[in-house]
Amino acid sequence: MGKSNSIFRTKSIEELLNNSKSEKGGLKKSLGAFELTMMGIGAVIGTGIFVLTGVAAANYAGPALVLSFIVSGMTCAFAALCYAELSVMMPVAGSAYTYGYVGLGEIWAWIIGWDLILEYTVTVATVTVGWSAYVVQILQAIGINIPAAFSNPLGLNGGIINLPCIFILAIIIAFLIKGVSQSAKLNDVLVIIKLGVVILFIVLASGHIKPINWHPFFPYGVNGVFKGAAIIFFAYVGFDAIATAAEEGKNPQKDLPIGIICSLLICTLLYILVSGILTGVLPYYVYKNTAAPVAFALQKIGISWGSALVSVGALCGLTSVLLVMCFGGTRILFSLSRDGLLPKIFSDINPKYGTPVKSTILIGIVAMVLSGFLQVGRLAEMTNIGTLIAFIIVSLSVIILRKKRPDLERKFKCPGVPVTPIIAVVFCSILVFSLPTFTKIVFVIWLGIGFSIYFIYGRKHSTMNNG
Repeated sequence: MGKSNSIFRTKSIEELLNNSKSEKGGLKKSLGAFELTMMGIGAVIGTGIFVLTGVAAANYAGPALVLSFIVSGMTCAFAALCYAELSVMMPVAGSAYTYGYVGLGEIWAWIIGWDLILEYTVTVATVTVGWSAYVVQILQAIGINIPAAFSNPLGLNGGIINLPCIFILAIIIAFLIKGVSQSAKLNDVLVIIKLGVVILFIVLASGHIKPINWHPFFPYGVNGVFKGAAIIFFAYVGFDAIATAAEEGKNPQKDLPIGIICSLLICTLLYILVSGILTGVLPYYVYKNTAAPVAFALQKIGISWGSALVSVGALCGLTSVLLVMCFGGTRILFSLSRDGLLPKIFSDINPKYGTPVKSTILIGIVAMVLSGFLQVGRLAEMTNIGTLIAFIIVSLSVIILRKKRPDLERKFKCPGVPVTPIIAVVFCSILVFSLPTFTKIVFVIWLGIGFSIYFIYGRKHSTMNNG
């Protein structure tokens, strides 16, 4: 362990496990392998498959989008193996933040924790705006019109407040407060519905594929594959939320690797199938101006009823993303608070529900403000950088802990260490540097605010001061 006054002081794994098992600090254990896998699918399959596929095909990769998904999926797979090893060793809340605390030190843990709070909250706000747009569209189709003033953020098309955003987030918060098992059951239902809709699309549309639409396969060249991979990486944001649920797993040593790896494999397979079919039934360039490519494709090939069902499935998909990402954000905030880096009020566990109610309410309120009153715009890009940096820290932590603590029991070992973590770091770093300049600037500003909070409050109140 590092010196108690050092910003690079590290936590021992033994200390983490003791804290999580204590009556006061521990969360309720109610998630099995199935729930964890469904949580991963719930977080991942949403905006990526229902929105992003068409845009990426039309503007970046063409039919070669299937290869873009393979590149992004492989990048995530290397990181997923690292997550699996650490989550089994440290089945506690906090995910990459906690792993950074043990492997790299407090200041690095703070950086990633502070960053992940932004990532999860902005993702929730962004997806909520998409959810609202789908709801408004569906209601209009059945003759119910929500006034523009109450369905748009302030300043957009005469908008004052986006009420559907406030509505859905209030419901999500209520579920998360009531308990993880209830939230998991809701997520299971939503995931089954959206998986059913995706499979329905694959069955209905596969018979309408025209191989000529796959030519040319590389309309933007091989470079387009990698550009497409950088863009659609957003489609994979969320599987790491499984690791934030480690402390609430019934048998984390067995179930966490299953949940992480299975959800990633299922999502990657579905992405490849959907993107291949989309570019097969219609020429890739027709998707340039549509935000609903799956529904659009079914409509164009004359299956209107299927298009309507897909819209409902998309709504379920976005709802499950909101549920899981809200969950992830609250657990990061809870972990920072429990470690003394943020006020202790946010790590209070409600005795009735066994959940961090105050953390949940705070994340919910901030997301409500962002989605209800603001045009989120380019801030949505922050989700990618947050995830990529988390992956880098997790991968480095695996290498460091193999050297520092070779004595620790590893019921799941990341294969090919240090090569696998290094590949993950290299791939993620390339994608970070390919992100827009604006994203990097906002990230630096957010980090500056975070450093101020850490040196003014967190360092003084850290539980490590007692060590």
